[in-house]
Amino acid sequence: MTVDESAEPTRPERHVPNDVAYRHVRQNVAQLLTAHPAATERTVAGCPQWRVRDLLAHLVEICTRVAGLAEEPEPSGDTSVADLLAIWSRVAEPAERFLATSQDRRTGVMLMDAFVHEGDLRATLGEDPPPGDHPAFPRALDVVVGGFSARARELDLPSLRIETGARQWVTGTGQAAGALRAGRHDLLRSLAGRRTPAQVARLSWSADHRVWLPAFTWGPFQPPTRPAEGTASAV
Repeated sequence: MTVDESAEPTRPERHVPNDVAYRHVRQNVAQLLTAHPAATERTVAGCPQWRVRDLLAHLVEICTRVAGLAEEPEPSGDTSVADLLAIWSRVAEPAERFLATSQDRRTGVMLMDAFVHEGDLRATLGEDPPPGDHPAFPRALDVVVGGFSARARELDLPSLRIETGARQWVTGTGQAAGALRAGRHDLLRSLAGRRTPAQVARLSWSADHRVWLPAFTWGPFQPPTRPAEGTASAV
């Protein structure tokens, strides 16, 4: 997935290094799966084509590719969760070393993808959303806002100011024609295709949200037709 991260935040936030934030996601996912050993075959909220085991296999496959370990076999359809977690732990060191040293923007996409799937897993297991101080939030938000902004430009949509907490981005050029304000969890989930158009409409908008709704479909993301999870975080 290629993302044009062109919506620069006007109030920068200190970013935890990508490798540290990714390791935090990986450890959280492992803890969640260890705490819910019977959930392997459960359908994933936000990714109904996957079981929980498939979500983990996806994360392991991406990490293995980034690590460049061609000799590491890709997980098969019957690889157990325990074996997948062992593989992930084994390939994580070289992958995280790459995340720590590479200037490639795709490292941010990898972190965002893993973090979004941590949120999917939490929703599937009935766990609380990631806490607001989760170290993956700053970078993941930059990536999804950038993807949304690029799509909005392709569609020639008006500029939009996006706000969460003390952070703010302006998409497009020129004076913003409207503003969207949401808690960081709701903003991330909305821009990553986890919220229906009706849920997006219930975020805090200063103008008609329908103007920008087409840009919520970008890259691999598209708003679902039925709610996969509720909105919960404060603005």
